[in-house]
Amino acid sequence: MTKQPIAYLTGEYPKVSHTFIQREIETLRGNGWTVEACTIRRAEAKDVVGAAQHDEARNTFGVLEAAKNPMTLIGAHIWALKRDAKSWARAARLAWKTRPTGAKAALWQLFYFLEAGVLARHLHAKGVRHIHNHFANSSASVAMLTSEMAGIPFSMTMHGPAIFFEPMHWRIDEKIARASFVACISHFCRSQAMYFSDPMHWDRLKIVHCGVMPAAYGTAPRKTRGKRIIFVGRLDPVKGVPLLLDAMARIAQDHPDAILTIVGDGPSRAAVEVQARDLGLGTSVMFLGYRASDEVTALLNETDLLVLPSFAEGVPVVLMEAMASRIPVVASRVAGVSELIEDGVSGFTIPAGDLDTLCARLDTLLSDPDLCARMGDEGRKMVESEFDLAREGAWIGEIFEGALDGQLPAQLRP
Repeated sequence: MTKQPIAYLTGEYPKVSHTFIQREIETLRGNGWTVEACTIRRAEAKDVVGAAQHDEARNTFGVLEAAKNPMTLIGAHIWALKRDAKSWARAARLAWKTRPTGAKAALWQLFYFLEAGVLARHLHAKGVRHIHNHFANSSASVAMLTSEMAGIPFSMTMHGPAIFFEPMHWRIDEKIARASFVACISHFCRSQAMYFSDPMHWDRLKIVHCGVMPAAYGTAPRKTRGKRIIFVGRLDPVKGVPLLLDAMARIAQDHPDAILTIVGDGPSRAAVEVQARDLGLGTSVMFLGYRASDEVTALLNETDLLVLPSFAEGVPVVLMEAMASRIPVVASRVAGVSELIEDGVSGFTIPAGDLDTLCARLDTLLSDPDLCARMGDEGRKMVESEFDLAREGAWIGEIFEGALDGQLPAQLRP
């Protein structure tokens, strides 16, 4: 059966921190789907890293970019009114009904409605039959309004944790009620979606893991284990990098040859660089900035363990990449992380913010290369079993087919 064209939307795409979305789209395309990539905003130039992302950016429709042309914006809404004035009016009422409190938030809701008109016209021109949005915040609002205006069903992938801090601001109850389905990245994520939605809609909450291609990782044989530690992620307060730097300073006496490589950039970079200098860490900490995905893969192949001491997370893809690379991981025991890491088997999960436990787990791994090897092998098995992108791509494709046919798969997982 010929697969019907679908669209993917998110707030910023492509960008280095959303590589998992690009991989999901590529997997669907490889499985025969025509996927029209759309983004609300163009990512900043520094956030588009590598040839593959630059190629994808050139072929992605920018909603705001198009809407900034007054003739495009006005023409899109005239088109929508001519196509189906009742649908346009229903979308306007929905925008008003789901607006957050406050004048500023209401103004933003107006912008989302205007953007929806531009996106609706574009999707109709491309023959798109379903729109899928990653994340449940503002871009999902645009997707929901576009769906109402254009008569195209929508769905979304819900990640967390930020969306669950203000669920009623983003009206995830209404979005779940109107979506064809919701792909939740973990059981924890699904439980939060259940908490904020009507039980009559729980059957449309499916679990679709973000995933990686295990064959792309761990290709270089590991003859020896050393004391090379890596952090990969946004340099943002939520990621807990200051805690990791404190841990490096504390373990330096017992492990003076330990080296930490920090891959990423963000608003906290200047502050953590100052902290590293003030702690006297010197050349034991290196800041590399953003790196393309193939560069990150190479770094993981040369590293002995990955640490992610975040204060809040979903299920970080970088943990999957590290585990597929056969290195142990240390990560905060938050949200769905424990669904990926089995504590003491494939790595260690620690209480978020607990410096003492972080130091103890680092000391254990840096002192025991055989344990690192065993944990690395177990981590690889977990990723191959539950977080293989090929399997997850086939699963969400099956869900899309069910949604387009009006009959979702009954099971939560493939």
